[in-house]
Amino acid sequence: MARGDGRLTHDLLHGEKGPQDACGVFGVWAPGEEVAKLTYFGLYALQHRGQESAGIATSDGEKILVYKDMGLVSQVFDEAALTSLRGHIAIGHTRYSTTGGSTWENAQPTLGGSAGRTIALGHNGNLINTAELRAMVDEHFGDSRVTGELARGNTSDTALVTTLLSADPEKTPEEAALELFPQLRGAFCFVFMDEHTLYAARDPWGVRPLALGRLERGWVVASETAALQTIGASVVREIEPGELIAIDEDGLRSHRFAEPQPKGCVFEYVYLARPDAVIRGRVVHEARVEMGRSLAREHPVDADLVIGVPESGVPAAVGYSQESGIPFGQGFVKNAYVGRTFIQPSQTLRQLGIRLKLNALEHTIRGKRLVVVDDSIVRGNTQRAQIRMLREAGAAEVHVRISSPPVQWPCFYGIDFATRAELIATGLGVEEIRASIGADSLGYISEAGMIAATDQPPEQLCTACFTGRYPIDLPEDGHIGKHVLETLPLTVRTGHDRSVDVDVEGVPIGVGTGGSGALDHP
Repeated sequence: MARGDGRLTHDLLHGEKGPQDACGVFGVWAPGEEVAKLTYFGLYALQHRGQESAGIATSDGEKILVYKDMGLVSQVFDEAALTSLRGHIAIGHTRYSTTGGSTWENAQPTLGGSAGRTIALGHNGNLINTAELRAMVDEHFGDSRVTGELARGNTSDTALVTTLLSADPEKTPEEAALELFPQLRGAFCFVFMDEHTLYAARDPWGVRPLALGRLERGWVVASETAALQTIGASVVREIEPGELIAIDEDGLRSHRFAEPQPKGCVFEYVYLARPDAVIRGRVVHEARVEMGRSLAREHPVDADLVIGVPESGVPAAVGYSQESGIPFGQGFVKNAYVGRTFIQPSQTLRQLGIRLKLNALEHTIRGKRLVVVDDSIVRGNTQRAQIRMLREAGAAEVHVRISSPPVQWPCFYGIDFATRAELIATGLGVEEIRASIGADSLGYISEAGMIAATDQPPEQLCTACFTGRYPIDLPEDGHIGKHVLETLPLTVRTGHDRSVDVDVEGVPIGVGTGGSGALDHP
């Protein structure tokens, strides 16, 4: 669906929005290299993690330049823009909004700093104590006027962190980070820089991945190992949970700002990460294939053909075929350019639903009993349209298998799921969901089967979207959610003051119980 700004959106069809990825971050310190172009190709490899906006900041040792805009990486940057971004340090970001709406003001990297130093920062994840951080900004600046991103209307948690990192001009970014980061709650992978140093940090829970790589003439950090390999960097290791690293002309140094309490997001293995990424020693593709094998053992069925829903359902479909002995085939053709349109579909095309994204291969599936493997069911609209399409193409039976358990809870750590009211598994059991989407049978992988496929200890994974067990305690006051800074009264003197006690009907302004309501109301 086209946005008002005329730029693209990857959510082409109303009601078809699935779980939206976390953001992608990239950073490089490499004297003598074209760091902006390295960052561009690194972000290109991370495009799947966010398609709303993209940006790059570079430093030549004297000044920081930032170029960012709404759209895909390939739309935001051209040769002229990259050539203008000179220097030996760069950070980059590709965004899907989790806190703060999808606007140009909220695009990253964000900028902050004092008279003698500038800071640029990119963030993958989502903080859950945003209201507390905003209060810290208000307390620090008092009646003085806040400048920078907050003054220009940025409503993201990233802008708050950037402001706090540069609030005390007497502290270096390193010192400020070691003081601030232990106070942050939620998921964060930061890449940030001043004029001379590249920094990277990961939250104590390690919810989102962040990897360190080596170039012949420098260092690289990225959300996924695949981005390191794309630019020819060798993978060194993951940034540890609770670790801050700094890279400058003196080399690499590491600080521990919190004790690690690993709770890696299991959905990275199911859907978010690229299949060629390696997370905690496990190749994501291998984990997905193993999930398919587990599905075949847990939910066998007599069928003629196994097909996967492109792209993330395909490895699990391969595993299901291997374990069951049912042949694997291609049942769908995906339009590779579906996310690159400026044209809003007409109502007629909307009624055709998923066919802008997928078409069924009729000659392959006609008369066949199909096993259709997908990674998750959110609202059920996508699966309903797929099954209708397969039946119209002549499928005799359609048996759906899902390589994750039912999604019943929202994520507050960097994935923008539907609200709990929109999640089909919140109010319906498996048989009811089967009937709703029109499948002949439906089987979800068990939580134990999914976790076993990751090769990770169960106690070191976050499964909150499936279980409702949140490893990082959520705020009791309900001040949480994507638009928390837009809806809470803003007391900081930013020039975008939204401080209002009541509206015209006498109803208090603010989210109130909105955050907790997202959990409580089916």
